[in-house]
Amino acid sequence: MLWTGSYTPKVQWTLTVLIVGVWTGCSFSVRHRVVLPLQTLSNLLAALRESDFSIRARGASGDDPLGAVMLEVNVLASTLHDQRLGALEAGALLRTVMVEIDVAVFTFDRAQALRLVNRAGERLLAQPAEQLLGHTADDLGLRTCLEGPSPRIEDVTFPGGSGRFEVRRTTFRQGGVPHQLLVLADVSRPLRDEERQAWQRLIRVIGHEINNSLAPIKSIAGSLESMLARDNMPEDWNDDMRRGLAVIAARSDALSRFTTAYARLAKLPAPRLDSVHVPELVRRVAGVETRLGVRINEGPEVTIRADPDQLEQLLINLVHNAVDAALQTGGGVTVGWKREGRSFELWIDDQGAGLPNASNLFVPFFTTKPGGSGIGLVLSRQIAEAHGGNLTLDNRVDGPGCRAYLRLPI
Repeated sequence: MLWTGSYTPKVQWTLTVLIVGVWTGCSFSVRHRVVLPLQTLSNLLAALRESDFSIRARGASGDDPLGAVMLEVNVLASTLHDQRLGALEAGALLRTVMVEIDVAVFTFDRAQALRLVNRAGERLLAQPAEQLLGHTADDLGLRTCLEGPSPRIEDVTFPGGSGRFEVRRTTFRQGGVPHQLLVLADVSRPLRDEERQAWQRLIRVIGHEINNSLAPIKSIAGSLESMLARDNMPEDWNDDMRRGLAVIAARSDALSRFTTAYARLAKLPAPRLDSVHVPELVRRVAGVETRLGVRINEGPEVTIRADPDQLEQLLINLVHNAVDAALQTGGGVTVGWKREGRSFELWIDDQGAGLPNASNLFVPFFTTKPGGSGIGLVLSRQIAEAHGGNLTLDNRVDGPGCRAYLRLPI
C-alpha cells in the first residue's frame, strides 16, 4: 500500500525504514524472550540426561512461564545433585563395609553366574574377583548353598578353608532381573566357644552335685571302716551300721535322681506339631491343680501349631510353680492369653512373694523350693524355644507376685 499509493519517495522510504526497523526489533525481542530461554532449557535437560547436575539457568524469573520452568529445572538439578551425592556416599560406605566385614558375600544372576564377591569371598574361594566373576555356582562349588532352607548351619569345605558356616540366602532385583544374594558366615569359632562354655557349666554343675553326694558317702564309709577295724565292737554298732548304710543309700538315690533328671533335660525330643486349641488346653491344665482354684481370664479363640504334650507339660510346670508361690502368702493365681499379630501370648500371674533373684531361674538344678529338682523352668524354656518362642519370668509391676510370660508364633 505504501509503494503503490500516491506518496512521495521521501515518505515511502521513511516509512519503509521505520517498518523494517520495528519488525527487526520485534524479531530480536522475540528471539531473546523465547528462543534463547528454550535453548537454555534444552541445554539444562541435556546436562541432566548426561548426569551433569552442576549447570544452572541464570536470570530466570517466575514472572513468565518460561522463567518458572527454568526455576523448576534448577530445583530439580539441585535435588538430583543431593540425591546423587547421597547415593555415592552410601555406595562408598557399602563398598567399605563389604571389604572390611569378615563374612563372605556373593551375588548370582538368574543363570547362577557370579556377579559380585567381596574380599572375604575371595579368601574363601582362594581366587581374586577377576577370576571368579562370570563363573557359575557349580564351577565355584556353591550350588548346594543356593539350595535348601535358609538360614541353616552347614559343614562346608572350600579351597580357602573349611568349617561350620551359617548359610543365608535371599533374592533381590537389579535392572528388572532377579538375583540371589548369598552370605556365608564362619561360625566355627563362636560355636566352639559356646560348646566349651557349655561343657564348663556342665562339668561345674555335675561336679557340684556329685561332690555333694560323694563327700558324705566317703565320710560315712570311712567311719564304718574304722568302727569295723576295732577289736571290741560297741554295743550299738549294729544301729550305727544301719544308719550309715541308710545315709549312703539315700545319697546314692539322690545322685541317681540327679543323673536321671539331667538325662531327661538333655534328651528333650523335637516337638511333634499338631493343632492345639488354647482355651481348652488352659482349662484342662487349670483343672489339674487341686490345691488352689486357678482363675482364668478368658481370651480369644486361638488355635496354634504345637506339640500338645510338651505344651501341656510347660503350662503344668508354670501353674504348679505359681500355686506354690501363692500358697505361701495366701494369694491367688490367674491365667490369661491374647493374640498379638502373628504371635500367641499367655501369662500366669501369682500373688506370691515375688522373685528375690531372677538371674539363676533358668540355671539347671537351681531351686529355691525344698525338695525341688531345679529342672522345671529350664525344661519349660527349652520347650518354648523348641517351638520358636520364648519364656520369661519377672516380678509384677501391678501388684505383688511374679508373672510368667510365654510367647509362641501362631
